[in-house]
Amino acid sequence: MSEIIRHHVGDRMSQIVTHNGTIYLAGQVGAPGTSVTEQSRACLEQIDTLLAEVGSDKSRILQCVIWLADMADFAEMNAVWDAWIAPGHTPARACGEAKLATPEYLVEFIVIAAQK
Repeated sequence: MSEIIRHHVGDRMSQIVTHNGTIYLAGQVGAPGTSVTEQSRACLEQIDTLLAEVGSDKSRILQCVIWLADMADFAEMNAVWDAWIAPGHTPARACGEAKLATPEYLVEFIVIAAQK
């Protein structure tokens, strides 16, 4: 059996879980009260940091699920995503609208990636 390794373990969730060479990140959110652009940038910076911590990077992302509080922000979020994602390494992706944990959160990114 392959070991399950958890990083940044809290009472409710772990920020990173690895198993069989796959990395699962908790949903990443930005600072409440900032714009979709700022929150998206913060989320993607956090993803870079967490992936690096377990020896991976954005070119290894297998899937990304993005939740927006309002689909009217789709183009604004995509502008940040398109500037960040590694060309030629775009993952499977889905984006939908949902109520997030607080009304001040405008976007949340959930990532599954492969370890190197």
